[in-house]
Amino acid sequence: MTILVTRPEPAASELASRLRTLGKLAWTLPLIEFTPGRDLEHLPQKLAALQPGDLVFLLSQQVVLFAHPALERQGITWPKALDYYAIGRSTSLALHTVSHLKVDYPHARETSEELVRLNRLQQVKGKRALILRGSPGRELLAETLIARGVEVEYCECYQRCEKQYEGAIEGRRWRDRGITTLVVTSGEMLQQLFALFPPIDRREWLLHCRLVVVSERLATQAAELGWQDIDVADGADNDALLRALR
Repeated sequence: MTILVTRPEPAASELASRLRTLGKLAWTLPLIEFTPGRDLEHLPQKLAALQPGDLVFLLSQQVVLFAHPALERQGITWPKALDYYAIGRSTSLALHTVSHLKVDYPHARETSEELVRLNRLQQVKGKRALILRGSPGRELLAETLIARGVEVEYCECYQRCEKQYEGAIEGRRWRDRGITTLVVTSGEMLQQLFALFPPIDRREWLLHCRLVVVSERLATQAAELGWQDIDVADGADNDALLRALR
């Protein structure tokens, strides 16, 4: 099994390193990188406008990597009187590590579907919610909260930027290295990976690779693009991906 990890840095290199320690051949091809979001400088004011018991949602670890330094630069700490929710364990741990706050998260899967099922989010009418995220993604969380009577505001803490590669060159490189397994952690990156390579590389190599993804939704999307050998990891963090790749 020769593995290509397409998730962003630094998570890509960390996963590849752990796979090599287990004796597997692994390389990285990060498909996106992150830059500061348009709303980052307004985060302190947005947090200050919330009342005790209002809700703050963090939809990825990248939120913490950009938001926490932005607050530190202005001498501000995460308000203790708010209720914090993360998309999954790794994001929860990232915020808890820098703030020592309790951060609730779904234990089943790192998805918006699981997040909105949390018991504490069933009776939230009249509260306000601040959703900290990257450049626009899915709207399921906001739509569900609004339907439950919550006033929702977004804060774009980072932007995803597509990394540019020469598809024909990359196709030769990864075919020569005998890549048989691909790790993809978002729908955006799946589309990007599919579009990157010339049609001949897709037909002869790419779509024959085993694909490891992080949700059933992604697996469905991959099947529609033409992949047949698809595995769904039990989470989106590197520990879960490692379990799937073993």
